This record gives sequence, C-alpha cells and structure tokens, in this order.
Amino acid sequence: MNIGDKITTLRKAKKLSQADLAKQANVSREIIGRYERNEVSPSVEVAKKIADTLEVSLDYLAGEGSKTGFDKQTLKLIDEIEELEPSIKDKLLFLANAIIRDAKTGKAYAG
Repeated sequence: MNIGDKITTLRKAKKLSQADLAKQANVSREIIGRYERNEVSPSVEVAKKIADTLEVSLDYLAGEGSKTGFDKQTLKLIDEIEELEPSIKDKLLFLANAIIRDAKTGKAYAG
C-alpha cells in the first residue's frame, strides 16, 4: 500500500474529512486530495504532521522501517516493555506468548 492509500484508509478510519486532516496538518484540503491520489508526496514535515494526526508513526505512513505495521499505541507499549526489569519483562512475555498460542490454537480448531 502506498502513502496515498494509507492516508486515505487511516483518515477514513478516524472519520476525518480531507478538510479536517488538512486543518490539523496545516495544509490545504486540495493537497490532501493530491496526496491521496498519489499525484504528489508530502514533505517529511507534512508527512510527520499527518502521521501525528492519524496517530501512526512516520515509518508506518511511509512504509519504511522494521516496525511499519505498528500504530503508536503498540510502539509505546513496546518501549514500556523494554524499560521493565528483566524478571517482570520475562513474566509479561510468558503471559503474552501463552495468550497468542491459545488464540492460534482456538483459530486452528475453529476453521
């Protein structure tokens, strides 16, 4: 998915109009339309404002980086987990892995 498609998808998911997004990113509605149609690409500064408004990372919006599929909430959670004491982090990861395993098992038997 290119940057224009991502902007469109994320904007609609947030129930924002092009005008709403434009106002928050301090650009014109027309330029948002051009971004969404992939006629032009936003500058880094404008892309950052759009990403912040849509509550995603700039990496996600641009489609680059190792964590491009993560929203800001997930990235914040990852950062917080990394700051935990090793023993607490191990317990949390054990619990998360158990939940993921159970969800996958349930999905396998449901289908």
